[in-house]
Amino acid sequence: MRILKSRGARMATAAIAATLVVTACGSDRDKGEGKDGDKDTFVFGAPGDPASLDPALASDGETFRVTRQAFEALLEHEPGGSKLVGGLAEKWSSNEEGTVWTFNLRKGVKFHDGETLNAAAVCANYDYWFNWKGTFQSSAVSYYWQTIMGGFAKNEDKETPKANYKSCTAKDDSTAVIEVNEPSAQLPGGFSLQALAIHSPKALKEYAKDTASAKDDAITYPKYSQEAGKVAGTGPYKITKWNKGNKTVSLEAFDGYWGEKAKVKNLIFRTVDTEKGRSQALQAGDIDGYDLVAPADIKTLEGKGFQVPTRDVFNLFYVGMSQGKNPALKKPEVRQAIAHAIDRQNLVDTQLPEGGKVATQFMPDTVAGHTDKVKKYEHDTDKAKQLLKDAGESGLKLEFCYPTEVTRPYMPAPQNMFELMKDDLEKAGITVTPKPMKWAPDYLDATEAGSCALHMLGWTGDFNDGFNFIGTWFSEFNKQWGFKDKALFEKVNAGSKEGDPAARVAAYEAANVAIMDYLPGVPISSSPPAIAFAKNVNPPKVSPLTQENFAEVSFK
Repeated sequence: MRILKSRGARMATAAIAATLVVTACGSDRDKGEGKDGDKDTFVFGAPGDPASLDPALASDGETFRVTRQAFEALLEHEPGGSKLVGGLAEKWSSNEEGTVWTFNLRKGVKFHDGETLNAAAVCANYDYWFNWKGTFQSSAVSYYWQTIMGGFAKNEDKETPKANYKSCTAKDDSTAVIEVNEPSAQLPGGFSLQALAIHSPKALKEYAKDTASAKDDAITYPKYSQEAGKVAGTGPYKITKWNKGNKTVSLEAFDGYWGEKAKVKNLIFRTVDTEKGRSQALQAGDIDGYDLVAPADIKTLEGKGFQVPTRDVFNLFYVGMSQGKNPALKKPEVRQAIAHAIDRQNLVDTQLPEGGKVATQFMPDTVAGHTDKVKKYEHDTDKAKQLLKDAGESGLKLEFCYPTEVTRPYMPAPQNMFELMKDDLEKAGITVTPKPMKWAPDYLDATEAGSCALHMLGWTGDFNDGFNFIGTWFSEFNKQWGFKDKALFEKVNAGSKEGDPAARVAAYEAANVAIMDYLPGVPISSSPPAIAFAKNVNPPKVSPLTQENFAEVSFK
């Protein structure tokens, strides 16, 4: 998922006193007892706030963590893995070309507002997104639609990609047929995304009465997406309250759920945006679990009997460069100097949990297409200084944006990571101007718009295909990076329409070589993020895609 998903990443400061965080959780824990003394409320400490309650408008993991409990897509991933399985569609198939996709829907599925799932409802969603206008066509709002399906029925911006979505037809009540103009590496994986989860057609009609707006880099999301009770999915939980002041989103088990019902009645996501605050809240009993455990806390928590499972590596953390913001970044020597200046091994050794790795390219080594043939940029401060001198940029000054009030799977300690890289750059003679920004929506919107010369972002894969990584950033021009290189874009896109799996992987390998020769940014690391649970919790299966299903949670 983007982070920015182009398009994406996130992070957090450690400035809030942990004691305030701990005491703030009491009101939720007070109502945690149900019949016969059983706990009926599970409180999870999230690293950041959601941006929207409508996943179609989002691209960040904290939004999807919440909405995934209430919305379901046509396809899903197996619990704890990355293999595609049926979601709202029990079965699916495509023609040989990969341009016609047929979905056989589950029967007896109800939306939270009482509407029935059928093929017409599926098509109503896809046609609704396809016909978005105005600010909804901004890549900051409709990132995933544009990534998976291209543009819209009527593109309003010349930079918006050409639409690949062609049509959706309800063949009968339980059979939806989606057609695209050209085969794509984004399918069928894209059908599993939360951003393409299915909403009640009745709710869609209400959504259409609202609108989004933009001013400079700031996006104002439609009102319905900021209030609980307005969105309606099919998931095991329904969203009942979003208290932005208390930084909580409350959900209640949906009695009409078609599958295995949630084991705990009430689910609350509470934002606790520091690692120390989350750890102390868990140990105090004020929350029942939290994500993005600080590497230094893992053994301490395990020693006290807490459960700390670690996910498999499926992410990438990077430093992005916007050539449109600072013309010095157009010079290859400057970009290379930045790469040589950053001590990535030190960052991995001091900031990441055991199993963290230095990245050599823009995908983790767990994805097919990763190759050892890319150009390496070893840490070398003297070489960085010489490259800057050769470029005529010995006195280079760069603004470096970083996000606050969030941590991400690939960034367990964002501010610390920023400070380490800032020091490295300054040792090479670069004057760094820090620019902290609130994660959502300020930071996401600013990086998406290319408003930061340097920025920290990352990506957790949506599904297991190399294009989901490199295609996210480098398949075409986008403002985040601010460069145009037709040859590079063609290299990146070469594998996306390749039907033969071996040829596709070879194309991704060639693309990785080309990307690292050009060096649009610096891939930093990949990390196996840890998640923690209280001693009395039966946790869900942990997912390398960070797609935990909290309906699986119960208390011992």
